[in-house]
Amino acid sequence: MDDIKDFKAAQSAPAEGVRQQDDISAILIYTTFPSESEAKKVGRALVEGGLAACVNIFPQMIAIFSWQDKVDEASEAAMIVKTVKTRANDVLAEIKRLHSYDVPARLILPLAGGGEDFLRWIAEQCGAPGKI
Repeated sequence: MDDIKDFKAAQSAPAEGVRQQDDISAILIYTTFPSESEAKKVGRALVEGGLAACVNIFPQMIAIFSWQDKVDEASEAAMIVKTVKTRANDVLAEIKRLHSYDVPARLILPLAGGGEDFLRWIAEQCGAPGKI
């Protein structure tokens, strides 16, 4: 019976070096662009400006959406921005400023956990050292 309790306790404990949600200031921001080149331009500006530690660009996807009372389809590039909560409003504003869409997708995705070393790196790159 004790072996089962020990196993259950081990399963619910976080892995070493993993931070749980309450300890995390890092977030992800999801956005899309009409082209890979525009996504690269905005992504580079975010990283060079210290607003993001890293961006990941997925160059080719199809979006089906409703816009101005009609269903449309377009090729887009998706981007995930790795940043910290304290920079979120700045990132959202910069994406909107540099974006060619009238209403760009800009969604904040909170994190449930992650590798402590990686979360620390994100914080350091975004000017929030020690805050993970």
